[in-house]
Amino acid sequence: MKRLIVLVMLLALITTSGCAFRFYKKNPRDKETIDQLASEVKNLKKLRAEERRQFVEIEKALRKELKGQKVKLDMEKRGLVITLADNILFDSGKAKIKAEAYPVLEKIADVITSYAADKSIGVEGHTDNIPIQHSPWKSNRELSTSRANNVYHYLIAKGGMHPAKLTTIGYGEFRPIATNNTSSGRAKNRRVEIVILPQYLKKPASEIKGKNWVK
Repeated sequence: MKRLIVLVMLLALITTSGCAFRFYKKNPRDKETIDQLASEVKNLKKLRAEERRQFVEIEKALRKELKGQKVKLDMEKRGLVITLADNILFDSGKAKIKAEAYPVLEKIADVITSYAADKSIGVEGHTDNIPIQHSPWKSNRELSTSRANNVYHYLIAKGGMHPAKLTTIGYGEFRPIATNNTSSGRAKNRRVEIVILPQYLKKPASEIKGKNWVK
C-alpha cells in the first residue's frame, strides 16, 4: 500500500512536470531506480485505465438489471455509489429488510459478483436528524448501523458475496445529502449506500460521471 501511494504521488509529479526525472537522471547511480519507478508508473496508468473500463461495465450492468427500480447510481471519487432509499428496504424506524426489497438486493449482488468480484464493497447506513422515539435503538447512528449490518448479512447469505470483501458503517444523521428542514430532504437522507470501491481509480471516469436514477 505504501508503495502504491508513492507511485501515485510520483505519477502526479510526472503528469504535471518532467523536471524531476531530468534532475535525477543526471546521477547515473539512480538510473536503475528511476527506470524501475518509471516502469511501475506506466503500469499504474494501465491499471487505472483498465479499472475505468471495468467501472463502465459495472455501471452499465447495474442500469440494465435495475431498470425501473428506485435506485440511484452515482460515480464519485470514492467509487460507484448505489443508493437505496430507506422506504425501499425498511419500514419506518425498523431495521428488518422488507421482503419486497430482496429482488433488488439480489440483482445488485449478482452484478457485483459477476463484474466486481475483485472489488471491496462498503455498506453505509444513513438517517435523517429526527430523534429516535419508541425504538430499541438509542440513537440514529445505532439504527443506521443495524440497517447496514442487515444489508451486509443479506448480501452474504442470499447474494453469495464474500464477507471479506464487505465492510459496514452507520453514520446516522451526520452525513446528510439534503436539508433536514423539509420532509423531502429528510426522505433523501434516509438511505443505505452500497459503494463499490476502486483500487486504482484516482477520479471518476468522465463517461460515467453523473447523478441519475435508474430509468
